[in-house]
Amino acid sequence: MKTLMTLLIVHQHPKILLGMKKRGFGQGRWNGFGGKVEKNENLEDTAKREVFEEAGIRVENIEKMGILNFSWYNKQELIEVHVFKTNQFNGTIKESEEMEPKWFDIDQIPFTAMWSDDIHWIPLLLDNKKFNGIFVFDDNDQILKHKIKIIKQI
Repeated sequence: MKTLMTLLIVHQHPKILLGMKKRGFGQGRWNGFGGKVEKNENLEDTAKREVFEEAGIRVENIEKMGILNFSWYNKQELIEVHVFKTNQFNGTIKESEEMEPKWFDIDQIPFTAMWSDDIHWIPLLLDNKKFNGIFVFDDNDQILKHKIKIIKQI
C-alpha cells in the first residue's frame, strides 16, 4: 500500500520554519508541514491546506523541490512524499492541535530531534537543488539504506 503525502518548508533566509509534531505519526519530532493527499485534491492544494491547518498561514508561490520515497524493513507500507518550499506566506503563525511552529536559523536546524533522513535532503532544498530520494528504515526509524540524487527538474 502506497500513501501519497506532501511536505512544505517555509524558508526565509537565514531562517526556516519547522513544527514540533504534538500527536500522531512523527510525534515529538521537528518537521516541515504536511500530510496525506485527500481524494480529488492535487499535491499543491494539499501542501497549502496542510500548512494552513498546522501553522495558521496561507502560503503562496510554492515550488516543488523533491520526491522522497520511504519504506520500512519488514513492513509493506510505502510513503511517497512530494516536498515543496516557499518564502511567502500571509497570516500569523500560530500553534495548532497538531503542531507547534518555531523559526530556526539555518545553521541551528535541530536535526537530532528530526527524522533521520532530513539531514540528507534539507540542505539541498535550502541550496535550491531539486532531488529524488529513497530511504529504507528499520523498526526504530533509523536509516538502513538510502539513495538521494540531485535532478534538474521534477
